Order: sequence, then C-alpha cells, then structure tokens
Amino acid sequence: MKKQFLNFAMALSLTSGFTYIARAAEKKSGLDGARISQLTGLQGQMNSTEGVYKVTLNRDDIKPTVAGVKLVPAQGLTSWVAFTQAGKDVMIMGDTVLTEDQVNPVMSVALENGLEVTALHNHFLADSPRVMYMHIGGMGEQDTLATAVGKVYAKVKSTMGGGGRFPEVNIDAANSSISAAPLDVIFGKKGDVTKGVYKAVIGRQVSMHGHTMGNAMGVNTWAAFAGTDSNAVVDGDFAMLEGEVQKVLKELRKAGINIAALHNHMNGETPRMMFLHFWGTGSAADLAKGLKSALDTQNLKN
Repeated sequence: MKKQFLNFAMALSLTSGFTYIARAAEKKSGLDGARISQLTGLQGQMNSTEGVYKVTLNRDDIKPTVAGVKLVPAQGLTSWVAFTQAGKDVMIMGDTVLTEDQVNPVMSVALENGLEVTALHNHFLADSPRVMYMHIGGMGEQDTLATAVGKVYAKVKSTMGGGGRFPEVNIDAANSSISAAPLDVIFGKKGDVTKGVYKAVIGRQVSMHGHTMGNAMGVNTWAAFAGTDSNAVVDGDFAMLEGEVQKVLKELRKAGINIAALHNHMNGETPRMMFLHFWGTGSAADLAKGLKSALDTQNLKN
C-alpha cells in the first residue's frame, strides 16, 4: 500500500510539474492556451521553445485512399492552427484539411471573420475522396483570432460527410451559344468567341531576370464561359498582387463563384504575383458581374 501511495504521489508530482512548466511557458509567450482552446473548440499544446500554442483536429472521418494506400491522420490528415505573439499582436498560421465540398463554405467563413486565406491546393494525386488543403493566416488580438478560428472549425465539423463534390449542372460545353456583346459591356473590352465559348483575357506584367513578362507569357487573368446565356459555366485563372488576394477572394465568394486553387505560378518575379483558379455556374451575365467586381478591386495598371 505504501509503495502504491508513493507511486501515486510521484505521478501527481510529475503531473503538477508538467502543468507548472506549461503554464510558465504560456505566461512567457503571452498566450493563454486554455482560452485559445476554449474559443477554437480544439485541443492544443504549447511549444515552450518557440512560444507557439498549436491547436489540431485529426480528420479521421475522411479515410482517403491514395493509389491503394489507406491513409491515417499521421500522414498529413491533421488540421492545425498555430498562435504566437508578434509584438503587441498575436499572429496565426494554419493548414485546414478539407474535402472538396467543404472548401468554399469553410473559406467563406474564414474571410467573413477577418482571417486571410493564403493558399489552396492538393497534397496528393489519385486520392479518393479528394482532399484539399487551405492555409489561413491572421494578425490581431488573441481572442478575436481564436473566435474566428473557432467559427471556421465549427463550419468544418458541421460540413463533414457532405460527399466531396460540387453540385453538378447539365451543360454541354461543346454546344455553347454564349452571347458576346453583353459580356463585352460588363468587362469593358472585347472577348474572343470560339465555337460558342466566350473568353475574356486581361494581361498584367512582372519582371523576371531583368525581362518584362506579360500577357503572352501567362501573366494574365482569363475567364471562359460555356453553355448558354441563362445556364452557363465559367472557369479561369485570376492573376493578383499579394495585396489584392483577399479582396478578390471575398468578391468571388460573394458572387457564389467557387475557388479551386490558390498558389504561385512563378518564382523570383517582381512584383510577386499570385494566381487563383475558379469555377462558377449561373447566368453568364451574373457570373461576369461577379468577376468584374473582383477585377475592380485590383490595380490593373500593373
């Protein structure tokens, strides 16, 4: 009995010691880990070496297979958000694991609550169901950021099991009949029509290795419309300066246009240019107006 008591006392002492160390690390970092976990709804851990409090969510509900391999959360299916003190503010960075159908609803919640979406891409090929990764960031007051993250992950949890696909529409792009004139008016420039598919292209410029790279080298925004005027699909690519990304994302999501990817296409360019791929369905005019509202947020002199 005495030995059992001593073992219990030692375990209690170690637990108290670890708790004291964790609390001391939090105090030194300026972060309140318990408060962050409460507001985010996620369990976290303090990294005392780097002064980072990190919350995580294992996506063990997805169970994807990649080329015959059944993945487990430890193979990159864990969402995380890291908090650190940055001067008077707190900074966050995170990576959110999502199925395809979750991407845009979750992205909208992030944008609506003051967070930045900094990348969207896949990590695997031949995965089923398809898994996407959305990176988020933010700077501000701890509780404000943690509350925003909590809303993002509440949306993640409420949209689990949704099927992983966009709603399908009945459009045969090979038999398109998009009217060019109304879209020319909306974009303020003449587009090209090929077999009924309307395409608008807006070029930009960067400098690479001392040379100017522009529209013909792929530094451009483009949008291709197929289907009919009343039942259309648009897909394309948006070229953006880093400072334009969040405004463009917000306008596209406000217009109901889905974001399919957000990433860079080049290395070493000046100014830095980011690209997003989009997909939307609806009337051609409404889709064009949504794209134009995003274009209007940009400094298109570049």
